[in-house]
Amino acid sequence: MTNAETWDKTLDDLERRRARVWEMGGPERVAKHRGKGKLDARARIAHLLDPGTFREFGTLVGGEVAADALVAGSGMINGVPVMVGAEDFTTLAGTIAPGSNAKRYRLAELAVRDKVPLIMLLEGAGFRPTGDHYGRTPTDLLAQAQCSGRVPVVTAVLGPSAGHGALIAPVSDFAIMSRQGAIFTAGPPVVRISTGEEVTKEDLGGPSVALASGVVHNVAETDEDVLDEIRRYLSYFPSSAWSYPPVYLPDDTTGPRPTPELLNIISRDNRATYDMRAVLDTVFDGADWFEVQPEFGPAILCALAHLGGHPVAVVANQPRVLAGSIDADAADKAAHFIMVADSFHLPLIFLADNPGMLPGSESEREGVLRAGAKMFVAQTTASTLKLHVTLRKAYGFGSMVMSLIGFDGQGGTFAYPGATMGAMSAAALSGASHAQDDVAAELTEMELQASYHSATHMGFDELIRPEETRDALLHALQRGLYARQAAPQPVLRTAIIP
Repeated sequence: MTNAETWDKTLDDLERRRARVWEMGGPERVAKHRGKGKLDARARIAHLLDPGTFREFGTLVGGEVAADALVAGSGMINGVPVMVGAEDFTTLAGTIAPGSNAKRYRLAELAVRDKVPLIMLLEGAGFRPTGDHYGRTPTDLLAQAQCSGRVPVVTAVLGPSAGHGALIAPVSDFAIMSRQGAIFTAGPPVVRISTGEEVTKEDLGGPSVALASGVVHNVAETDEDVLDEIRRYLSYFPSSAWSYPPVYLPDDTTGPRPTPELLNIISRDNRATYDMRAVLDTVFDGADWFEVQPEFGPAILCALAHLGGHPVAVVANQPRVLAGSIDADAADKAAHFIMVADSFHLPLIFLADNPGMLPGSESEREGVLRAGAKMFVAQTTASTLKLHVTLRKAYGFGSMVMSLIGFDGQGGTFAYPGATMGAMSAAALSGASHAQDDVAAELTEMELQASYHSATHMGFDELIRPEETRDALLHALQRGLYARQAAPQPVLRTAIIP
């Protein structure tokens, strides 16, 4: 008998065990799952990663429970290593036991150690009632929390996700769900027993609920669409906080060019609305920029874009919503987005056109000042390159949270001529002070001259024409990036605040 033949029985046994793992919950359960228009856990990973790059670990965890209901390992996205875990709903509803908890912990542990992104694909019912207890065994959430601000963390909700397993979503940098996704503290059966409430999984934590609450950032139609969006999102980011974002080689779309289209998009009349999305289409390298949380706090637009081939993070007021006034949801969204961008060294570009924080009793009850303060702290403490343009107006605290104030560490500050600013608009000041018509007219004229008055005192680096917007930002960006002359270090915070 040859040495190779002595291995036959042992290796046959390994292959038998592996084959059982690859079957997941068995042909019937997998077929039923696929019949709902979903991908199974292994197909999800195959679609997400570059072909042929997935390397699994922990296959034998769980014994006869295939992979202990969690497919885990590493692979590549656009040639960049990532760690990925996918809950297998066909195996005991994707529930978590001590073995799969250990695999989840190991995924996050390796992501931080190797400085690569962590991706979790969720569809599971939380902890499995195994009769075992954890004692002092570390929970996976400890390791996942260590990833925050150090490596990009992305979560996809691709079916019902409950309890412990769902908790990675709200602490992620980016969470996205499919139309069949739902996320909650506990599912409908537990809610029924605990509170007596009869509720469907869609009404408890479907897209309409999860997007409105801000727990999930974006939604896409199918599993495939969600996974494609994850690949697109990560293309703007470095693999970790110890590296810089990828740069795309310049081509016809990335060089200097005037933006005369803005003269037709932006009215000089401060009361006229326009769509800030059209400004982004015009100023940045192309119209394929990536918007984060478009359905939450829409008075501020948060987007990932390219300028001169460099990934940038854009925070822009949206005049079509609340006239650009910043409400609590918009400020909360922007604060988180700013912290994510800062953690991974994406330059921040602020496009300001707002009449201030949203006033009113309802806004105050929603905590607009608390949320505004959160946004203010996020942007004033950001150490990445910051650029600012006031397009038409920016008043009061609404100007401060958009990085208008001096000595805020900006690499470039610009405004259009006629841009208005101050504690409040002339109309609001006239009303608050009960000014007579002649005084009100004088206040309005002073407001219109504010940009020139500010420019004479170096309140902006330069007043620019709308046609010069892209080139002014591109020049300041290219100059500011020369600060990257040393190896980057993580931002000095313990984590990104959800």
